[in-house]
Amino acid sequence: MAFKVFDLQCESFHVFEGWFASHADYDAQLERGLLVCPVCDSKRITRRVSAPRLNVSGATEPVPSRSADRGPDDEVSLVQGHFLSQVRAVLRAAENVGPRFAEEARRIHEGEAPERMIRGTATPDERAALAEDGIAVMPVPAILDDERMQ
Repeated sequence: MAFKVFDLQCESFHVFEGWFASHADYDAQLERGLLVCPVCDSKRITRRVSAPRLNVSGATEPVPSRSADRGPDDEVSLVQGHFLSQVRAVLRAAENVGPRFAEEARRIHEGEAPERMIRGTATPDERAALAEDGIAVMPVPAILDDERMQ
């Protein structure tokens, strides 16, 4: 199957690729609000002017194009988008323990609970106490850990 590959851009000027079965497929997805910026989750997407490209290799993963009209900032946006989509995938795979995060992280660290990826909320004091006890935690901006991942 051949796919049309379009360069897309959100209202914040993040650039990313979209693969579509046809131009009509792109139009339909845009109308239904299915196109989302992988960097900031904006649904205000426009198609950038670029040379049309078809993918007929049967590849399952999109490969970023090197359009002549792309500059260094566009490449950075593509890398950011890929990175953030990977972070979101990790967050989706983690168990959400909500406000019990500090307690559960400590239980895992002490071997009282099974080792696994968790996510949740902790106060600055709870994070500091975990760090003092050698328990590594990483704050994640709320924009990356939203309710759509639950």
